[in-house]
Amino acid sequence: MVGRKEEQHLLRELALSGEPEFVVVYGRRRVGKTFLVRETFGNDFFFCYTGIANMSAKQQRAGFAKALREHGWVPKDGGTGVPGNWFDAFDALRTLIAGANTKERLLVFIDEMPWMDNKKSDFIPAFEHFWNGWASGQKNIMLIVCGSATSWITKKIFRNKGGLYNRATRQIALKPFTLTECREYCASRGIAMNTQDIIESYMIFGGIPYYLRLMERRYSLALNVDRICFEEGAPLRHEFDRLMDTLFADPAKHVRVLEALHAKKKGLAREAIASLVDFGNGGNLTRILLELEECGFIRRYKPFGKGKNGALYHLADPFTAFHLTFIRKSDNGNFWSTFTDNAVHRAWSGYAFEQVCLAHIGQIKKALGISGVHADVSSWASRGEARHSGASRSEASHNGARGGDRGSGDRGAQIDLVIDRADRVINLCEIKFAKGPFEIDRAYDLALREKIETFRNETKTRKAIHLTMITTYGVKPGKYAGLAQSEVNMDELLNL
Repeated sequence: MVGRKEEQHLLRELALSGEPEFVVVYGRRRVGKTFLVRETFGNDFFFCYTGIANMSAKQQRAGFAKALREHGWVPKDGGTGVPGNWFDAFDALRTLIAGANTKERLLVFIDEMPWMDNKKSDFIPAFEHFWNGWASGQKNIMLIVCGSATSWITKKIFRNKGGLYNRATRQIALKPFTLTECREYCASRGIAMNTQDIIESYMIFGGIPYYLRLMERRYSLALNVDRICFEEGAPLRHEFDRLMDTLFADPAKHVRVLEALHAKKKGLAREAIASLVDFGNGGNLTRILLELEECGFIRRYKPFGKGKNGALYHLADPFTAFHLTFIRKSDNGNFWSTFTDNAVHRAWSGYAFEQVCLAHIGQIKKALGISGVHADVSSWASRGEARHSGASRSEASHNGARGGDRGSGDRGAQIDLVIDRADRVINLCEIKFAKGPFEIDRAYDLALREKIETFRNETKTRKAIHLTMITTYGVKPGKYAGLAQSEVNMDELLNL
């Protein structure tokens, strides 16, 4: 198994704890939760069941009863034994476990638990009764539950206002692969990719193991992307719609929020989002934003110098951005391998590379030699427009994270990433995606100096300000290259 070493170590330690354990493994769909659990324990479960999507409560209980019978449960009436409610279903599970009559560790694995909880179902109170009323007192039980609907896991288990509150003994939030893990995974499958290919694959697939697994070693990255995303019948061509349908009961509003954030790359405040959707600024929007954030589709970001009420929301999932930018708009099966460099591609590349960097803050701090220094991470935007429109145009012309999304009302100075350090230094990070070494010319040098001065004046900071360039191939040596105190390139993002 590539990566997941800490998660595996924790699961194995809990299996040996000698105490009743209720472990919740959660994370977005396709991130590898089931694979982690099964590989860690070699499918050696006393009982295992996987919830079924879009099934009625009766159908779910029938599937649960079938799994019970396969693991040795014998219904009292000698018939099929389909429980009439979830209380009876969990009573049957209790009977099966008690019948084992052993002090050895019994692993019980319930996968995709959110799918088992239908509307007006008694699933949660029945599960609560099973754990609190009996299982939590059995020292040989280790119960592991998984779910892709992170919002359900958070609401029904972690923030449960009833008997499940604070009952999970351990939580494991499974994240997408890092760039380093993506490289190791591809190498383990014999897929030859250089550093730029790894970066670009992350910009498209976001480090989701299942998506990487679809790549074939005989194809280049571009041909793999066509085969996986654009060809007729491509496995990920309708993945976004499937994600929305399986994670949210009524996904149309969630999609509208994602589309609004996708259209405004620098992020939107809650009030701005409310003005762009048609369901107001009340509790409904609160729920949708929370669910999208908990499922990893969006990121709530506090701009530098702003309080909690000044938070911005950004689209954070690379694959969602790729789908909204390209997949949903193309019917060309060879789209990616024939797509030429243009304004749309440059704008997407800049934004997507920025998201890669924001997902690897730890690697950036390590490259800067400040891993041990506490730092707050944020973004920043000037209150006003840049004093010289030519500076803004020059900056946009240099590609980067802002190229292509500056309008007449969006020309103020912006900082992609602000690292506010406890050692009284602030790194202002400019993130630039380029096909070769990035050149700072005279016009861009002036734009950067103006940006730094605007930041200093508006924030009134007394800390030292260091300009950091985060680029793919580094900054090209030249007359103006010395403006940056530090650099981070894509090799350092992969810890090479």
